[in-house]
Amino acid sequence: MKIGYARVSTKDQNLDLQIEALEKAGCEKIYQEKISGATKNRPELESMIAHLRNGDEVYVWRLDRMGRSLKHIIDLVLDLSGKGIVIKGISDGVDTSTMSGRLFLNIMASLAEYERELIRERTNAGLQSARARGRTGGRPKGYTDKTISKLLVMRLVYKDPTKSPEDIYKPLGLTRATFYRYAKVLDNHTDNEIKKMAIKK
Repeated sequence: MKIGYARVSTKDQNLDLQIEALEKAGCEKIYQEKISGATKNRPELESMIAHLRNGDEVYVWRLDRMGRSLKHIIDLVLDLSGKGIVIKGISDGVDTSTMSGRLFLNIMASLAEYERELIRERTNAGLQSARARGRTGGRPKGYTDKTISKLLVMRLVYKDPTKSPEDIYKPLGLTRATFYRYAKVLDNHTDNEIKKMAIKK
């Protein structure tokens, strides 16, 4: 069964574009929500998940419609895929039933692993770094956890001669320009150096 999920962040926004695309994709049922992505309680998403069965296909306008954070998206996609449910993103080209989709899942799993490692490292070193930033003042410079995770995952396939830039940046949800900017970072820094660039909160 083809099932759609559409979400916008506020009640003032319109779901029509997403719903139209989901209907064109052949969705038989569409769950709709006007709620912030940061909100933990999302009843329509939870209802959809509760009714999904092995072999179902879930369509979204873009993968970020499903999750409130990168980690939540990763965990949700991996969990649903493990239950035999296919995830398809209409505008970002995600399709977990294809070979490239399986590559995407592997990237997602690696991304989750890196995020957990980053959290552990931030917990161990965060207090000292926060004090240092407090002494120097000004806006902290560096990368968010999401950016660092994507940089580290991108390294896994960045040097593969069989992969084109599109093969790498599209599954990660990057633009071509961002891909080349990240490539420069990877060329000039080790993984440990990149991890230390995290903006500590």
